[in-house]
Amino acid sequence: MIQTKGYATQDKEAKFKPFAFERRDVGPHDILIDIVYAGICHSDIHQARAEWEPMVPSIYPMVPGHEIVGRVSQVGGEVTRFAVGDIAGIGCFVDSCRQCPACTGGIEQYCVKGSAQTYNSTEMDRVTPTYGGYSKQYVVDEKYALKVMAQGDLSGIAPLLCAGITTYSPLKRWGVGPGKKVAVAGLGGLGHMGVKLAVAMGAEVTVLSTSPSKEPDARELGATGFVNVRDEEAVKAAAGSFDFLLDTISANHDYNVYLSLLGLNGVMVIVGVPTEPAMLNAFSLIGGNKVLAGSLIGGIPETQEMLDFCADHNIVSDVEIITPDRIEEAYDRTVRSDVRYRFVIDMANA
Repeated sequence: MIQTKGYATQDKEAKFKPFAFERRDVGPHDILIDIVYAGICHSDIHQARAEWEPMVPSIYPMVPGHEIVGRVSQVGGEVTRFAVGDIAGIGCFVDSCRQCPACTGGIEQYCVKGSAQTYNSTEMDRVTPTYGGYSKQYVVDEKYALKVMAQGDLSGIAPLLCAGITTYSPLKRWGVGPGKKVAVAGLGGLGHMGVKLAVAMGAEVTVLSTSPSKEPDARELGATGFVNVRDEEAVKAAAGSFDFLLDTISANHDYNVYLSLLGLNGVMVIVGVPTEPAMLNAFSLIGGNKVLAGSLIGGIPETQEMLDFCADHNIVSDVEIITPDRIEEAYDRTVRSDVRYRFVIDMANA
């Protein structure tokens, strides 16, 4: 076994302390990644603070982190895709059954037996706990690792492994591109990636936000429109304006308001996960033949596609780099939307 270290919380108070634990030895198909950066996703906060229970139980001690980028320091004897020194990434899951239609179809996140999450989960043996990227090293099968074509500053790449693919997948699936009017609801870690990606795909993008102060940032990111959803007149004026709406908001909110902004045959996709169920008026959908859908990250092939797309378009996340002793501060600030736009932990120098 490989002795390593990370930062764990022992309970839902989410107070982080150094934590020593073991990774498995590098097997024939495994790679060992020395983690350079780990992004802080809002889902880390939800799980560390047990805010998704009982639907998603929190398992302690918990080492969060599923936005991971680092350098390969060891490879198994049968590894073909990676070499020592390569840059590699790990996203939200690290294994799956590999046999069900979802797995063979490259959408392993929907594995019918349940994929092995990068943390707060178990390996596919359903016994061995998984610990995430707030740590020094990770051992993963090469089939569940991503190739990163970069050698410079890697900090902005780490959040692509969740925030990037979470927004890329629905934009791609629903045909966002030139001629499409797209709204992105929420301008946080997910939302700012949604804007960048939709703009790069050629769409006309508007940001929907409850914070008027974010309008300059929205336009700097490439949005050509901005709607303050707390302004009733502005919302009325924007009614029926959009072909596609990407809802990245993790706070509780009224879906009906956002659905009203879609035009005929419009599509709204939920990727943010509020803590409480939402009320939905049937007329919000029936009136315009609208679609309300959900999307969960992406499979390994699509995540690699997203990374390649971002490399081709010079897209990275806007990040604030912190040391591990500031994780709790970063959690509090993320909840307050006090970050532009993703915290990333410097694990290489931890």
